[in-house]
Amino acid sequence: MSRRQAVISLAVAAILWSSGGVLIKWTDWHPMAIAGGRSLIAAIIIWFAFRKEQLTFSKTQWAGAMAYCSMVCTFVIATKWTTAANAILLQYTAPVYVALLSGWLLGEKTTRRDWLTICMVFGGMLFFFLDKVTLGGMIGNLFGIGSGISFGLFTIFMRRQKDASPFGSVLLGNVLAFLVSVPFFTTSSFTAANLVAVGFLGIFQLGLAYVLYTRGICHVRALEATLITTIEPILNPVWVFLFIGETPGMYALIGGLIVVAALTMRYKAEGCSENHMVHEVKKGKEGQFN
Repeated sequence: MSRRQAVISLAVAAILWSSGGVLIKWTDWHPMAIAGGRSLIAAIIIWFAFRKEQLTFSKTQWAGAMAYCSMVCTFVIATKWTTAANAILLQYTAPVYVALLSGWLLGEKTTRRDWLTICMVFGGMLFFFLDKVTLGGMIGNLFGIGSGISFGLFTIFMRRQKDASPFGSVLLGNVLAFLVSVPFFTTSSFTAANLVAVGFLGIFQLGLAYVLYTRGICHVRALEATLITTIEPILNPVWVFLFIGETPGMYALIGGLIVVAALTMRYKAEGCSENHMVHEVKKGKEGQFN
């Protein structure tokens, strides 16, 4: 795969991910039933795409699977109980938890730049609770934070499997999400509209999007991948507004801008540091031959 194809794959994956908010809002199932239904379909898609790879069933793989299961379930609950903008932007605070936990779980040092980003993101998160929201909306915001923490843990456990079979955590996580959701299907209305929405969520929004992301991430820098996939939190509330008419509160918009800006500046600064290091290495090599 060329770099151009990889960038397109990541962009399409982010666009597919962004459809989650409107389709979850559209479906009148219990949020756990939605999470389980789409995960069952996604598990089939992901298994078919990676069927030649072997599952290790290691502790780390299972830990990643449980974090993934928690992430997808809490995100759907958050999307149902608060605004789609709140749910997706609170999930995208995951890098903060990665920075906080990476020293303990990965042995990676947290830098001053990381701590500055953490402070800005937590400051932005406070704005999500300043809007006048119902008790359900407040609980939805808390589930959004839970989704961000789970996303951060999932990222860490995936990183710990970089030399193994990380796809297994996603496959097993989807299976777990389906199993824990089974009791909630009893009250679900299996209308054509609900089945189409859940089918799209499973096939495209979760299954195909993950396959495209996995194929593309190997051919671009981490910084590029991170910036490309910020398409998701930007488009997610846009689709919900256009098709359902839901608008996020003013304070939530301010908080979201702070979160996205903090994370974008963090990754851009990291990219500049990497480019500087590469430049210095090149200068050193050139000096050896002069």
